[in-house]
Amino acid sequence: MRRTKSLSALATLILAMVFGLAMTGPAHAAGPAYVALGDSYSAGNGAGNYDSSSGNCHRSFSAFPYLWKNAHSPSSFADTSCSGAVTTDVTNSQLGPLNSSTGLVSLTIGGNDAGFSDVMTTCVTGSDSTCVSRVNQAESYAQNTLPARLDATYNAIRAKAPNAKVVVLGYPRIYTLNTFCVGLSSTKHTKIDEAADVLDSVIASRAAAHGFVFGDVRTTFQGHELCSGDDWLHSLVISPSWESYHPTASGHSGGYYPVLNANS
Repeated sequence: MRRTKSLSALATLILAMVFGLAMTGPAHAAGPAYVALGDSYSAGNGAGNYDSSSGNCHRSFSAFPYLWKNAHSPSSFADTSCSGAVTTDVTNSQLGPLNSSTGLVSLTIGGNDAGFSDVMTTCVTGSDSTCVSRVNQAESYAQNTLPARLDATYNAIRAKAPNAKVVVLGYPRIYTLNTFCVGLSSTKHTKIDEAADVLDSVIASRAAAHGFVFGDVRTTFQGHELCSGDDWLHSLVISPSWESYHPTASGHSGGYYPVLNANS
């Protein structure tokens, strides 16, 4: 009788343990500690849903860093990206959250160093020849001066986060070419897209040299540039002007997030 009672109690205990596991399900590990760095393309200018506490950095809760955070529940998350940032801004004021426990870093940087904003202003307000000249100047800077600035930034990131996977994201082409589009001339469209290709090529090369992953968003934005009919970028915005030529919320969810997610 005693043996029967013992077996019955053991069976009850086993059933309770199995039932408890079924109810709780498998534990989900937190994602790696994640830090987002960079300029307005990381901050989310143009995506709306802005974090008022970020001030002139214009960080958006709809930008790809927050989309990744919401999907992966990282053990910690920090976003120090800021509108208008250049490479030295990253090294001087954005690296505070990085440490040896950081598992993932994302970064967009280099466009402001090369004068992207001024290029667009010149091309919108000037002639074809003025636009072409300004783009040539930006391309020369990207090819001859920007590499050293990127190297210094990438070295600083690696020094602060020696164990992190670093995903360097590029910039999309702005226009779908050879389509009817009110606004700038086809000459300007072609030259601006050429500049994006030159910039991405330089960034990809330097990222690879440091063992970082380059995420090419030109592939995901293809067919969603300005003049495509399904634009994931803003054209000229009067107010707020800083949204001009930046990705919309769809550009972050459909253009940037999938590339970061695939490479993280």
